[in-house]
Amino acid sequence: MSMSLRNTVLAAMAAALVCATCVDDAGARERSRTRSTSNLDGARQAHTAASGSGIRGSYARARDVSADGAGNGTASRSGSASGAYGRSGNYQADVYRNADGSAGAARSAQVQGAYGNSASRSASASRDGQGNAQASRQASVTGANGGTANSNGGFSKDANGSYSGGRDTTATGANGNSYVGSTDYSNGQLTHSGTCTNAAGEVIACR
Repeated sequence: MSMSLRNTVLAAMAAALVCATCVDDAGARERSRTRSTSNLDGARQAHTAASGSGIRGSYARARDVSADGAGNGTASRSGSASGAYGRSGNYQADVYRNADGSAGAARSAQVQGAYGNSASRSASASRDGQGNAQASRQASVTGANGGTANSNGGFSKDANGSYSGGRDTTATGANGNSYVGSTDYSNGQLTHSGTCTNAAGEVIACR
């Protein structure tokens, strides 16, 4: 079930990327592009942005990079697009790195279909430069027929190499059947449990 959820969300994210490029230069009636850079006392910054609109919809995207010259830096990018029949998508990604060895990243994306279907995904990860790290991710999808699925998970690792994490998944079909599952792992030990029920709440075999 979790693999199915992952594949569904990945497909939806791919659709979002397709939507983000559906307004090409040939179809865009209005377009704009900007770019700026600066370099002052070793600190550098750069910004680029583009947008357009036309008969097939509109799009916008931007990218920023910054470094202070002392080992600290950030970067980000974002974008959005909209098309016919209410279709839309957007994404955001950010990363940072510091001179003390700490670093992190976060990203998210959402897509809205023409028939009420939608999907979203987000993830983040960070480390502190001392060997400790953590990460988390979430995903959800809603089908045009009313089915839903959600997944949340994460892990952590300390400087001694010990780690633990887990993932919870829920899904409900248009017919009312549902699945609830949980996977946990810690230092090489993996446990999993899952239960399927019908619309009346009765336990049924998971297929």
